[in-house]
Amino acid sequence: MMTPITDRERAARPLIRAWLWFAAFLVFVMVIVGGATRLTDSGLSITEWQPLLGAIPPLSEADWLAAFEKYKQIPQYSLVNHGMSLAEFKFIYWWEWAHRFLGRFIGFVMIVPFLALWLTRRIEPYLKPRLAGLIVLGGLQGALGWYMVKSGLVDRVDVSQHRLAAHLTLATVIFGAIVWTALGVGDTRRQRPHAPGQWAALGLVALILLQVAAGGFVAGLDAGMGYNTWPLMDGQWIPVGLMIMEPVWRNFFENAMTVQFDHRLLAYLVAVCAGLYAWRARSQASLAMIAAVALQIALGIWTLLEQVPLYLGLMHQGGAMIVFATAVWALHEALSRQEARGRKLRQEMA
Repeated sequence: MMTPITDRERAARPLIRAWLWFAAFLVFVMVIVGGATRLTDSGLSITEWQPLLGAIPPLSEADWLAAFEKYKQIPQYSLVNHGMSLAEFKFIYWWEWAHRFLGRFIGFVMIVPFLALWLTRRIEPYLKPRLAGLIVLGGLQGALGWYMVKSGLVDRVDVSQHRLAAHLTLATVIFGAIVWTALGVGDTRRQRPHAPGQWAALGLVALILLQVAAGGFVAGLDAGMGYNTWPLMDGQWIPVGLMIMEPVWRNFFENAMTVQFDHRLLAYLVAVCAGLYAWRARSQASLAMIAAVALQIALGIWTLLEQVPLYLGLMHQGGAMIVFATAVWALHEALSRQEARGRKLRQEMA
C-alpha cells in the first residue's frame, strides 16, 4: 500500500526541484571544466588524491614548489613538459584544482540539503532511494576520476582513453539521472516503457549515451586533432587504415582514425533516429532534441575543421550534455503522455 503524502512533503516539491536543477547545472559545468583539463593537458598536474585536504590549494611559494616537484616526478613532465616554468605549471594546476573543487562542491550541494530535507521529513518516500542513489553515483565518479588520473602517473604521458571515456560516460549518466529525477518530482507512478514510441525514446537515450562514450575515446586519443576535413575523411568516404591494428577490436578503442570515423557515423545515426522520432512524436521535447542534435553536429564539424580550439571543444562537450538532457526529457514526456492517455481512457470507461 502506498504511503500517503504529507502536506510538508508536498510543499517541499518546488524546493527539491530547484535544488536538483541547480545540481544538474553544476554537473554540466563540471563536465565542461573536465573537458578543459583534457584540452589543456592539465589532468595530471595534481599527483595525489586527498578528498578533504586537497580542497586547499598551495598557499605559499614553498607549497607551490613542493607541488611542482611532485609533478616533475611523472613521465608527462619529463617527456612532454620538461623545462616548463612555475607559472606554466600553475596554469595547468588551477584547471585541475577547479575540476576537483567542483566535484567536492557538488558533493556538498547534494549531501547537505538531502540530509536536511530527510531529517525534517520533507522528502517523499519514493524519492529517498533515488536521491541517495545519486549521491552514491557521485562518490563512485570521484573514485573513477582518481582511477583515471592514476593511469597517467607511471607509464604514460596522459590518462588512459578507456578510463577517460568511462569517466565522461558516468558523468553523463549522473547528469541525466538528476534531470530525470527533477522532471519526476511529485510523480509517484512507476513508469516503464511498454509502447513502441516509449521504447524508441529509451533507445535514443542509449544511442546518445553511446555517442558520448565514443566522444570520450576521441578526446582520450586526441583523435579530433587529425583528419580535419568534412565530409570526406583523409580524402575518402571510407579512409584506408581503419582496421590496421590486430586484433581487429583494438581499432575501435586505440586507432585514432577508426575512433573518429565511428564518432562521425554515430552522429549521422543519432541525427536520423532523432529526426524520425521527432517526426513521429511531434512533441516539445522531441523538437527540442532534433534542434539540439542539428546544432551539435554543426558545432562538431566546425570544431573538427578548426582542429579543436579550446572554446569550440568546450562548446561541443557542453552541447553533448544538452542533447542528452533533451533525450531524457523526450523519454519522460513519452511515458507521461502514455500514462495521461491511459488515465483518460479509464475515466471514460468508468
